[in-house]
Order: sequence, then structure tokens, then C-alpha cells
Amino acid sequence: MIEAALYSALGLAGLAAVVLGLAWRRPDRMRVVRSCEINAPPAAIFPLINDLRLFSTWSPFEKDPRMTRTYSGPAFGPGQRMDWNGNSEVGEGSVTILSSQPSSRVDMQLVMIRPMRGDNHVTFTIEPRAGRTTVTWAIEGAVPLIAKVLGLFVDMDRMCGGAFEQGLANLMARVEREPAVATRISGGMS
Repeated sequence: MIEAALYSALGLAGLAAVVLGLAWRRPDRMRVVRSCEINAPPAAIFPLINDLRLFSTWSPFEKDPRMTRTYSGPAFGPGQRMDWNGNSEVGEGSVTILSSQPSSRVDMQLVMIRPMRGDNHVTFTIEPRAGRTTVTWAIEGAVPLIAKVLGLFVDMDRMCGGAFEQGLANLMARVEREPAVATRISGGMS
């Protein structure tokens, strides 16, 4: 009986060593990128990204109807911040607009507190192309060991990228469904 327990313990320790060894070899940084084309000018899209209140209207991460949001800083653009706290699906954290270039780029800092701590850089680029606009959503940051272990079992690019794809589809629907609203909003924000 003691021998069986000892062999089980050694087996588990060996398995843990293999998992940690594989995780340790994974990249220390991650980057996830998704793009879409929207049938609207950059000026109609930019305000929906450069204002975190409007960002919340199409974000794929707004899955908890009881999630609390606290906004601080300016009404939009650099310095605007949103802190949120929600269920286990949306977690807790903050996003701050670091910089923005009218109708072309918005940089943000995303700090997650739970379910897993993280500090990532988010970039939206908005590029006109032949009467349409390409919007690219990217996130990059360090990958701690626990995330590397999780990455052995969950495809983080697919998971995060899938959320970005849904968000970009939401953004496209919002802009293409309500072009007059987006254009009117952009008057004071570009």
C-alpha cells in the first residue's frame, strides 16, 4: 500500500515536472491580432474606440449585466479610464487610453486583477482602404508561468482572438447600422 502511494506520488511529481518543463519553454510574450473591414470612413469608427463609454456598447467583454463600471479622467481620449468588476467570466480590472491619433490609432493599457493578473498593451489601428476602413485590434504582453501552463491546455490565441473577432463584428454592425450616429459622435472627438 505504501509502495503504491509512493509510486503514485512519484508519478504525479514526474508529470508536474514535464508540464512545468514544457510550459517553461513557451514564449515569454504573447501577441494576438485580428482585423476586419468596415464599410465606413475612419472618422465614423474612431469615436467608438476613443471613448470607453462608447467602447462598452460593442465590446465582446460586456457579458455580465450586473458588472460595475467606474469612469474617470477626461470624457474621451488619452487619460480616460474605466475600472470594472464583474462575475467570473469578465473578472476585474481597468483599461486606460494612453494615446490616440485622430481617426487612425488608439493605444490602451489593460490591467487585469482577476481571474488572472496581467498588464497588457492594446492597440487599435484604423486605416482607410479603397472606400472601406480596416480596423486592427491587437494585444501584447508578458506571459507569466501560470499562463504558460494554461496555454498548454487552452489555445489563448483562439480564445482571445475569437473575442476580438466578435468585438470587431459588433463594431462593424454598430457603425454600419448607425452611420449617422457615429458621424455625429465623431464631430467632437477626432
